[in-house]
Amino acid sequence: MALPVAEWQARTARLWAALDPVLKERMGAASLHDAVRLGCDLLRSQEEEEAALVRLCHRARTGKEPEAASWYREQGNREFKRGQYQAALRLYSKAASHEPPGSPEVSVCFANRSAALLHLGHFEVCLEDIARAESHGYPDRLLPKVLLRKAECLLCLERLQEAQDILRVLESKITLDGVMTTHLTRLKKLSQLKVKLGEKKRSPEPAREARGGIQGEPEVWEENSRISGASSSLSLRFDAERGRHLVASQDIVAGQSLVKEEAFVSVLCPGESFPLQDGDTAWDTRATNADLYCHRCLRQLLASVPCQGCSYAKYCSRDCADMAWQQYHRTECSLGALLLTLGVFCHVALRTVLLAGFAEVSRLVEWSHHGEKNLQNPEAGCKPLSDAGDGSRGIPGCGSSGQYQSSYQALFHLLPHTEQHSPEHKFLCTLSVVAICKQLQAAGLEAAVLNQESPQQGSKPKTCEKTSDELSPELKTVAEAMLRHVLQLQCNAQAITVMQELGPGDGAVVDKKPVRLATAFFPVLSLLNHSCCPNTSVSFSGTAATVRASQPISSGQEVLHCYGPHWCRMRVAERQQLLSQYFFECRCQVCLEELESGVKSVVSIRNSFCCPKCQAQMQEEEDTLCCSNEACATSASRDHLSGRLQELQQQIKKALDLLRVGKADQAIKMLLKCQVDAGTFLSPEHLLMGEMEDHLAQVYATLGKWQEAARHLKKSIEIVEMHHGPSSVETGHELFKLAQILFNGFAVSEALSTIQRAEGILSVHFGPQSAQIQELQEMKACLSELPRNILQRT
Repeated sequence: MALPVAEWQARTARLWAALDPVLKERMGAASLHDAVRLGCDLLRSQEEEEAALVRLCHRARTGKEPEAASWYREQGNREFKRGQYQAALRLYSKAASHEPPGSPEVSVCFANRSAALLHLGHFEVCLEDIARAESHGYPDRLLPKVLLRKAECLLCLERLQEAQDILRVLESKITLDGVMTTHLTRLKKLSQLKVKLGEKKRSPEPAREARGGIQGEPEVWEENSRISGASSSLSLRFDAERGRHLVASQDIVAGQSLVKEEAFVSVLCPGESFPLQDGDTAWDTRATNADLYCHRCLRQLLASVPCQGCSYAKYCSRDCADMAWQQYHRTECSLGALLLTLGVFCHVALRTVLLAGFAEVSRLVEWSHHGEKNLQNPEAGCKPLSDAGDGSRGIPGCGSSGQYQSSYQALFHLLPHTEQHSPEHKFLCTLSVVAICKQLQAAGLEAAVLNQESPQQGSKPKTCEKTSDELSPELKTVAEAMLRHVLQLQCNAQAITVMQELGPGDGAVVDKKPVRLATAFFPVLSLLNHSCCPNTSVSFSGTAATVRASQPISSGQEVLHCYGPHWCRMRVAERQQLLSQYFFECRCQVCLEELESGVKSVVSIRNSFCCPKCQAQMQEEEDTLCCSNEACATSASRDHLSGRLQELQQQIKKALDLLRVGKADQAIKMLLKCQVDAGTFLSPEHLLMGEMEDHLAQVYATLGKWQEAARHLKKSIEIVEMHHGPSSVETGHELFKLAQILFNGFAVSEALSTIQRAEGILSVHFGPQSAQIQELQEMKACLSELPRNILQRT
């Protein structure tokens, strides 16, 4: 959630409505500096609002709760006994995150989790968890079973000498234990492992083919000397109409990398949260983004390393945890509930200031007081392009050498649009950042923010010795910078997305969808202007973004990125409405064509209703839709047809729920019935018609009926191509699924041709080293190695 929780928004809205009109006018016209001072005065006199915010924070439980740890561990044990090892893994991680520092129980969480990892075949990570259990004081009486698990992992990893050493240690421990009967099962397992070890030592390891990993062609990359992280094929320009923007300085081919940038700052979006209501006695077992991805580098988590101070932050390694602590989490740790309550934008703003360091923040804030007008109107404060010497000197955000870097200075110069934001929104943001700074002061964290001390992990910050509610001048500077960044984020926040598997992910065909994983600032990526028909594609790996040309770009042509509203997915009126948050009216080619010609958009036609009687397209006439076939003259209310559409979507959801619980035959019957119903009032090219074909393909693939699955997926691809184009990333993802189905169905020649087409599309959008391209190449290599007579037959 980008903005604060709805209850805090409602309270600040009521407070705004009750303000004196003169004060409203002052706040609406205030500079960032003055807005912070007004916000401090208002919040100091509103004790009730501060108390309400504290109550809201109690709903986001981010502290260590030993009772929760015990409960999660018990739930994990229950899932483990049922053979649900993936679920057990998540629950043991939740348990570990709630154990206080130094608790002996945390070693049990790690040991239990190692057992789940062993069953899932993650042997290296299992060894890491065993080491964590040992280092946290795992009870000596339980050590034999953990050592046995360790030996089994080493054996599976072909580390035979280490496995033998562990088995010797294990034998001696069991022998020294006087009560041998307690170890009978382990002795039996030990003897089995010793037999396996002997067999592995006697049989030489078969020679492996020297195929290695399949690698794509290495990409040629030459970095721009004037724009960090940008290709040398780009140049930075500036004019009053388009502001800062990038243009091609030479002809660019489709698939060529244009920008490779690490986020200056990123914050994991917690995902859908399920706050506990008053009276709840159990904790939630569902996993969100906060449980699935590292809170620093955004890698997918398998066995998370919890923060020692809070239950919320989780990391992929101790290195990531330590680095996060040093850079920002030492300050954020005790504020977790407040940051979750006030939203991701406030969290990004705070972390930006912490990463930049107070000295740099203070320098730029002070500079902005003298150049406030230039920051609001950058073209007034820089030289015309013809006078800019090297072409970039004088452009806002560039250093004295004229270089534009992915730095805090460049980020600071992104426009906050202070005068364009509504006074109510600016008021909400001001009170939110002031509330955070007041909490920093009250919690004794001011010195950490000002980079004057570094508290130890798990230690509680000293309480503030100040008796005044007045913020210190330094924290007012921090609040002003944070307010700037919160306002900047409305136009410059970049969503980091990831392809997330739908369902358990253990089938032969893996279905994925893009989900928002984090919100970030990318100063160089922010140079790209919007187009509803862009010529670039953006992909992410952890916190790094890569921009690639999605089509050929001629020298001198502007490089454009889609901010969300794409011409394939929305009508021009919908696009313009969504783009209003960026404070500009889109004048890209497709918008101008649709606005000037008055021609009905392709989206409107393809996603239209059709006549229930003759299947001709229905035309809009205010709230009534009339058949376009004059001989028919059927009409229906828009509300009636929209109601049918919603009901159809509910039925499709029920069919997918049946599939998730293993009732594939019932799911097929329900989806086929939905298809018949949809055919009576939806256009044959409607996206929902394609989605139903896709779902049917998924169900048939689950049953191993590959030909049926391929037939339905091909129909889905036809509709996706109509909407998004034959070279779109959406088409690429559908072709990837078709390649999986044809591969599993042994349709060799068709699979090879589909793989080739999917490779061609996906490599343009994601590059030759992406996971999907690697998987396609592995499938192709496997099929190509089949005997010639099989290849000819298929």
